[in-house]
Amino acid sequence: MKSSRPRITPIRNAARAQECTLRFPTCNYNPDTTVLCHSNLLEDGKGMGLKAPDTAAAFGCSTCHDVLDGRMARPKGFSYELMIAQFKEGVAHTHRILKRMGLMEKNE
Repeated sequence: MKSSRPRITPIRNAARAQECTLRFPTCNYNPDTTVLCHSNLLEDGKGMGLKAPDTAAAFGCSTCHDVLDGRMARPKGFSYELMIAQFKEGVAHTHRILKRMGLMEKNE
């Protein structure tokens, strides 16, 4: 069962004022809107009423987050497969940033 308020973690806090690592064609490039965007894939731990862990997430602006979560339509020519590939690249980039910040182990 989902709680009414998401739990704030150091990794979620770290997203504040970061550049978007998703850079979908809809990106607004505004770090003031950046949040931690969690994976929606079962393989990453997402499930009915369950959010994927913070390690399966990327820093994303509000419009990229809306596209990822389906609140906004993907632009023409931006396939689901391309979106997922770009999301995974964003997760890898986010991991490098989090490691430099000391919020993830070097071997993760």
